[in-house]
Amino acid sequence: MNDFPAAFLIGKLSNRIRRRITEMASDLPYTGAQGKVLHYLLAQKENVYQKDIEENFSLRPSSATEVLKKMEDAGLLYRVPEEKDARLKRIILTEKALSFKDVVMDGLDNVEADISRGIKPKDIETFKKVCAKMIDNIEL
Repeated sequence: MNDFPAAFLIGKLSNRIRRRITEMASDLPYTGAQGKVLHYLLAQKENVYQKDIEENFSLRPSSATEVLKKMEDAGLLYRVPEEKDARLKRIILTEKALSFKDVVMDGLDNVEADISRGIKPKDIETFKKVCAKMIDNIEL
């Protein structure tokens, strides 16, 4: 497996994580992509805007709009224009979304635990640093 290019291995890992998240969310009213965004939103302590979703998930504005619109249609969130700049829409989670908090947070935490099982914490930190550098290297 070490003979494969890094991009191949990262793609394979990404596919397996995506499948696991999709399996976990099969009984919930959202897709895997929406689940990741919901997890991110549930974990935030400060206001979140569409631009934050675009940046943190490397999404184009149109893709972020589509995901957020579907989540809005599903009753998981709504967007409120900021008083100082109406172009900025703050993302607010609904009670329905908040009711999934434990399931979403525990589910993704379990995936994280599974993928890092048997790996030393310092190796996980090195992996994160290497991934961050790779992301910077391929920044579009």
